Amino acid sequence: MTATVRLSRRAFLQGSLGVLTLAVTSSGLVRAADAEVPKYGADSMPGGTVDDPLVFVSIAEDGTVTIVAHRAEMGTGVRTSLPMVVADEMEALWERVEVVQAGADEGRYGNQNVDGSRSVRHFLMPMRRVGAAARQMLEAAAAVRWSVPVSEVRAVQHEVLHEPSGRRLGFGELAADAARQPVPTADALKLKAREDFRYIGKDKVRLVDLEAIGKGEAVYGMDMRLPGMVYAVVARPPVVGGKLRKFDGSKALTVPGVLKLVEIPAFQGAPAFQPLGGIAVVARNTWAAIQGRDVLEIEWDDGPNGSYDSVAYRQELEAASRVPGKLMRDQGNVAEAWAKAPEAERLAAEYYIPHLAHASMEPPVATVRIEDGRAEVWTSVQNPAAAQAAVARRLKLEPEKVKVNVLLLGGGFGRKSKPDFVDEAAIVAQAMPEGTPVKLVWTREDDIHHDYLHTVSIERLEAVIDGSGQVQSWLHRSASPTIASLFVEGAKGQQITESAMSAINMPYVIPNVRVETAEVAAHARIGWFRSVANIPHAFAAQCFIAELAHRAGKDHRQFALDLIGPARRIDPGMMADTWNYTESPERYPYDTGRLRGVIEAACEGAGWGRELPAGHGLGLAFCYSFMSYTATVVEVKVDASGEVQVVAVDMALDCGPQIKPERIRAQMEGGAIMGLSLALASEISFENGRVRQSNFHDYEVLRHQASPRVIRTHLVNDDHELPPGGVGEPPVPPVAPALCNAIFAATGKRVRSLPVRRVA
Repeated sequence: MTATVRLSRRAFLQGSLGVLTLAVTSSGLVRAADAEVPKYGADSMPGGTVDDPLVFVSIAEDGTVTIVAHRAEMGTGVRTSLPMVVADEMEALWERVEVVQAGADEGRYGNQNVDGSRSVRHFLMPMRRVGAAARQMLEAAAAVRWSVPVSEVRAVQHEVLHEPSGRRLGFGELAADAARQPVPTADALKLKAREDFRYIGKDKVRLVDLEAIGKGEAVYGMDMRLPGMVYAVVARPPVVGGKLRKFDGSKALTVPGVLKLVEIPAFQGAPAFQPLGGIAVVARNTWAAIQGRDVLEIEWDDGPNGSYDSVAYRQELEAASRVPGKLMRDQGNVAEAWAKAPEAERLAAEYYIPHLAHASMEPPVATVRIEDGRAEVWTSVQNPAAAQAAVARRLKLEPEKVKVNVLLLGGGFGRKSKPDFVDEAAIVAQAMPEGTPVKLVWTREDDIHHDYLHTVSIERLEAVIDGSGQVQSWLHRSASPTIASLFVEGAKGQQITESAMSAINMPYVIPNVRVETAEVAAHARIGWFRSVANIPHAFAAQCFIAELAHRAGKDHRQFALDLIGPARRIDPGMMADTWNYTESPERYPYDTGRLRGVIEAACEGAGWGRELPAGHGLGLAFCYSFMSYTATVVEVKVDASGEVQVVAVDMALDCGPQIKPERIRAQMEGGAIMGLSLALASEISFENGRVRQSNFHDYEVLRHQASPRVIRTHLVNDDHELPPGGVGEPPVPPVAPALCNAIFAATGKRVRSLPVRRVA
């Protein structure tokens, strides 16, 4: 805290800098062996945790409290939620709070990578400590000013009150003195009791960006404008790993407005966050750059992935899923149980999910200016430190000489933590006269063709279910290219961080369990996508449980509860999950009671068991992901032609403490729409190494008329004694299997391959 005059946002944030990410850094995967002493949560990540009020809080003489938001905003509300937590603990009036966005500086602010539904999970308590420390420093300053014991003063709504005398001082009057007070140690902090919260859990605070977004005044990456700016688009190799053989740019240079052509070098080794390569067309406006790109004459060498074909690759995955793979979890003896079971007690099924594109509303875009041995970046990025590191590496600068300004993101879903597009902008800016700002834009077609795709997957499940309906064995074998292939050439087979997403960490009461992964090669850039491997794993497992319930002749809801068993807290390591989303297994055990709770809440909300009209069906699915528990019930209507109409969706979530319930409900509703989108419409496919889709006419997302009229959210177990779970990603995985289970309930037809589109 410092006494200040009113500062502009730009002046306040001058000098922001930093380092890198989470389980993935700018240089690759962070492995457990890299750490000698186990660290969990934010402390396990680059930058760790910072909870210093002198870093996050500034108070002006007029009493304006400025709070730094160090996490990027892409629709989750985190730019409001975390500063709101600080304001609540320090007793600041929200109407007298200003929020400013931090640039990349993990050394100053702690970890800034917003992948993994971690912002509130990792920084709720640090931000509470920031606010509490600021409050106690203000109280200590007032006590000194009045020469009274600090026990007689308390902060109340932007003032400090001396209760015996009734004297009051505003925050602005105390700011300079408070800044000179020692920052309280952690054991001296006095956090508020839950009943004293003014904002946390109350939905009293509007999003700080809401008015600007509503008026069209908010600045996203695509809105960036600077004097003298030029614009660039890139012609990239149509096949991942392809290279430029030769090109003729003479026609492009005749297009009015085109200024220059710049070669982007192809990536070396594993793709990581490197640009794909190609030719950048620089022009006075984006339209001219696109027109120039259209007339480039380029000959490509397609490289090793030129024959990649989705139909043939699916057959390869199917074959791989039918033979033993790399062991990820082994309990009991699955092979023996299968061999001894009569045919009537065996059930096997295979499930398919295609590649998926992130397709955020705002495609990737970055602006870079290089001047006087420094670089400045303006971009919509989930991982500012990774962008800073990429530009510093490209320009051979120290990271401190690269300033990254974080703008609003028009969606991210994991795509915008991979800063290849920022690196491209730096390459082009380096080729222009010094001081020229370069705005490098991806079109929608660029975004669809050159995304870091969600993995394609075949999931094979085999089970033995005895005559009494008890599941005696469970085999889950995943065949899909791994995210590790981004960082290690030739990497095959899912890593623990992927298998621990709804595959190995299943808590069911089954004596024989085996989970394997097939070692298949990647032929595209495989990246993390909202909820990552939970999507294919939960789709398969949750559909399979419904099939087992039907085979047993039991109600799906009751069968699932019986399979989960009684409420208990399980050490994730007992299920072979040594990763646990980087969280402490003591703080975050797998709690089957909480899982049962969301199943019961979703089913109750949907009226599970009620009589339905002909052609209607209810389907259930549930999932544990990112330390939260979710369950979804979907009601569908399927007409005589096989057209699927989603009537209603009931979603239950237990994320522990609910900091901003309105944002939680919004994330749940968005997760429902996204989950239905990937279930009903979305698919990326390859032919001759090339993505076949190009825009929203053929890479479909859910249209308005196909969306459910009713989405009910049921928030369960607002327990502030629990550590917080994630919210942004957990809603997605149960949606597709709940939909497919509802289709079976309505029609008697199983869906094991996505997207559904129509029931045959």
